[in-house]
This record gives sequence, structure tokens and C-alpha cells, in this order.
Amino acid sequence: MTNLSVNVNKIAWLRNARGENRPNLIEMSKILIESGVHGLTVHPRPDLRHVTPDDVYDLSILCADNKVEFNIEGNPYSEQTKIYPGFLNLVKEIMPDQCTLVPDSPDQLTSDHGWEIQAKDHNAIRNIVEEIQTDKTRVSFFVDPNIAQIDAIKELGAKRIELYTGPYAADPKSNKLSEYENAFLYAKEIGLGINAGHDLDLNNLALFLSKVPADEVSIGHALISDALVYGLEAVTKQYLELCK
Repeated sequence: MTNLSVNVNKIAWLRNARGENRPNLIEMSKILIESGVHGLTVHPRPDLRHVTPDDVYDLSILCADNKVEFNIEGNPYSEQTKIYPGFLNLVKEIMPDQCTLVPDSPDQLTSDHGWEIQAKDHNAIRNIVEEIQTDKTRVSFFVDPNIAQIDAIKELGAKRIELYTGPYAADPKSNKLSEYENAFLYAKEIGLGINAGHDLDLNNLALFLSKVPADEVSIGHALISDALVYGLEAVTKQYLELCK
């Protein structure tokens, strides 16, 4: 079975649109947990357009109290500002179960590519991994189905990868799926855990998992969008059923 971690950024984004506390992020997250999800994911950004640092602290407590995984994803180079404590500072203070490093720039609407790690950057990135990976926190890298990059991530000491599934989701019937299957098998062979995420939904998830039975999928935008039609609890259970 594949674990389902729900990215709650879009719930926070909807709340922020009115500057109020509706929908309440914690209450909505409780519904997700009560529906059976295995974890929650957040992607804090310096402009606070989604979850805020306060949200991250509150959700970490909620996950710990309910014994579900808490995953913080983001760019390790996002620095401290007057309103943002800096990504690495946030991760080191909260010590989530998982930290997924994503190479997104501040002006990106969403993550749209995996890491392209150059040899000259290995030492600096290895230092980041060593700084945040502990007995409690495992490090994962957001990556395209690229064998060379998967090798580099293994060398840097990370425990997992998260396969960026955007290109597959854009055309599930293409030959892209075989690339993900090959990447999955290779990563598994060299001892990495495998997560997957981005644009996976009710229409393409089952096919993907039939070839790439990942340890975990992270789904946010599609699940929250589907919840507008089916309701949050009902649609969460649909996704969980596909993950079985």
C-alpha cells in the first residue's frame, strides 16, 4: 500500500483570500486525519501566500498528537526575512518526520521541475542534508525521473526521493510512465525510499501506482479541488482507496 500525504497549502490559500480564519486550516486538517490520511504536507514560502510559519508549528503539533507523518517541503535556500524565519531554521526548530527539498524559486506559482545538481554544488548540498537530517527527520529530494540525479541524491546522503510527476500527469497515455518505472526500480535498487507527487489525481493515480508503487504520494491541489465537488471526507477516502 502507498501512503497518502495531503498537501494543505490550498486550504491555507483559500483562507488567506479573505484575511480571516475560514476555512480553518486545523479543523480541515483534522477531517483529513480522521478520514485516514497517513500524513500532512506543507510548503511554506517566504511570501506567505499559503501556509504561514504559525501554521507550520500548529500542524506539527496536530500531526504529532495524532501520530501521522508531518512533511515540510521547500527550497533550502529560502532565507530569513522580517516575516519568514528561513526554511532551514523552520525545519531545524520543528524537526518534522520528513523534509522534502524542492528547487522552486520565489516567483514560481508551483514546483515545476526536479533538482539538477551539479558536481560543484555537492559539498554545499551535502552540508544542508547533514544539517537537517536526524534520527527524527529524513531528507527527500524532489527529482525528475533522471538516473544521474538519483545517483547524486544517494551520494549526498538523502534517504528518499520524490518523483516529480507533472509530465506524466499531463499525458498519462504517453511513454513517460516507463521513465518513472525505470527510475523507481533503480532508486529502490540503490536503497532509496520513493515518494511521488504533482498533479496526481483521481483519473491518473491508479495507473501510476500500478507501475510505480511508491512509498508515499503527496497530493494537494487536485484533492482539494475534487473536495469542492465530492466533499473533503468523501474525496479523501476515494484517494485512499486508490492508494491501496
